[in-house]
Amino acid sequence: MDIPVPRLEHSFTLRVDLGPPIEMGQGRAGKRRIIPIVGGAALGPDLIGAVLNLGADWQTILADGAAHLDTRYALQTEDGAVIEIVNVGARHGPPEVIARLAKGEDVDPSSYYMRTAARLETGDTRYGWVNHTIFVCAGIRRASAVEIAYYKVM
Repeated sequence: MDIPVPRLEHSFTLRVDLGPPIEMGQGRAGKRRIIPIVGGAALGPDLIGAVLNLGADWQTILADGAAHLDTRYALQTEDGAVIEIVNVGARHGPPEVIARLAKGEDVDPSSYYMRTAARLETGDTRYGWVNHTIFVCAGIRRASAVEIAYYKVM
């Protein structure tokens, strides 16, 4: 018997609105900052709703300029379910591209790497399937938002 090869199926895309970064300074592993998550939207097809005005991305910027992304936030679906999202990953690229992102410029997403793995959880039985699904994501950084496509690993 062969081991099945996983495939990806697009589940939803989030547009996550961000507040101004809060700089924490140098930590043990790198420069630390907190980026508040202040809203946004889930654009379907599996989940449609609003990103709640709570949560943050607790970033560590490593010596080589790469960012370790560690986010926790919540989504409320259009029919009232609340879903927690914990998303961990990395963003890196050439120094000049990362510098342009830091200035808030739109940069071609193919010029840098932004990938994450997400865990979703809810107590709402209508969306219980998210509790048992592995998600991998690809994202892009905008001036005051990120856009993240979530893919179910099938």
